[in-house]
Amino acid sequence: MRPRVLMVGRTRYRLPLEASLARKFDALSARLDLRVLASAPKGAPSGDATFALQRGTGVGALDGPRFYGTLPARIARELRRRPADAILAQSPYEALAALAGRGLARSDAAVVVEIHGDWRTWSRLYGSRSRAVVAPLADRAALVAIRRADAVRTLSSFTTSIVKDAGVEPAGTFTTYTDLTAFSEPPVAPLPERPVALFVGVLERYKNVHAIADAWRLAAPSVPDAMLRIVGDGRHREAVEALIADLPGRVTWERRLETPDVVQALDDAWALLLASRSEGTPRIVLEALCRGRAVVGARAGGIPDVVEHGETGLLVDPDSPEEIAAALVEILSDRALAERLGAGGHTRSSDWTYTADEYAERVVELVGRAVAGRTP
Repeated sequence: MRPRVLMVGRTRYRLPLEASLARKFDALSARLDLRVLASAPKGAPSGDATFALQRGTGVGALDGPRFYGTLPARIARELRRRPADAILAQSPYEALAALAGRGLARSDAAVVVEIHGDWRTWSRLYGSRSRAVVAPLADRAALVAIRRADAVRTLSSFTTSIVKDAGVEPAGTFTTYTDLTAFSEPPVAPLPERPVALFVGVLERYKNVHAIADAWRLAAPSVPDAMLRIVGDGRHREAVEALIADLPGRVTWERRLETPDVVQALDDAWALLLASRSEGTPRIVLEALCRGRAVVGARAGGIPDVVEHGETGLLVDPDSPEEIAAALVEILSDRALAERLGAGGHTRSSDWTYTADEYAERVVELVGRAVAGRTP
């Protein structure tokens, strides 16, 4: 019999799944009796035979509290209807709900918590600043979930280190399946004539948008032919608007690009800029490595796990606009350096790519260890 698994996370899914997600869940469903509790955009389908999705309200500030507030009861209801051998929780906060829901349902399902990043930053650097008020409580809640879970899965050496600091030994370490085919299959394009630094990400505090803007103000005079291209949107868009006003003709901004356009944007750049104050394993860095592009990355979170200083990019202090600027100038003024770092990244990109089937096999092994180690 296939192991019975309930996956729980706040990820928003739109059914039917797009191709890369479909490959992931097809591989999992071939090996697991799978049910997924998650969320969906307002007006989107609320589920099918595999997915049970809570639709958004259209008011972002309400969706989070509503999702987490109702999650223990949703998990308990699901466990009564379809008993599970294991619950895979996307973060410590879903794991806390899973522990509560398991108790309500009187289930003996093993709880597995995934650690995608530093939980200590989620209430401090994500969303509004008012979240910081609950940071101490959120930290303690996350530690309770990590220590009470039957198994912990980490994604990198960084997340493994912070879990071990919490006194827990991970049961497994592997990255989430990421379909990089669109980035890895086309031949690597040569660097364009004009030096361009590319930022792709949400315009939120943890992405360090204001420091990036300050860094470009410092760097731009030293590389007069270079451009900064920004792709993304978020609550700190005023930082980008001010930067464009200060440096007309030196900054471009697009709020969103589809995958083929991101591939082209990387090909049109000399380097990716990701000076975040917190990251897990950043997908955009893996995509840049596949396209043979250097990375200016923060010496923070999981970025150093995938960017090797001097080999695939340059690592900088995210709290120092001066250091970020210096790294940008170094790469954007030296084509040979950008090419060498990009080639190094392309060579190492294969270390971070694997198939949906390989990912699913690792999940099955993780579930097996969690169930075997479960103490009712």
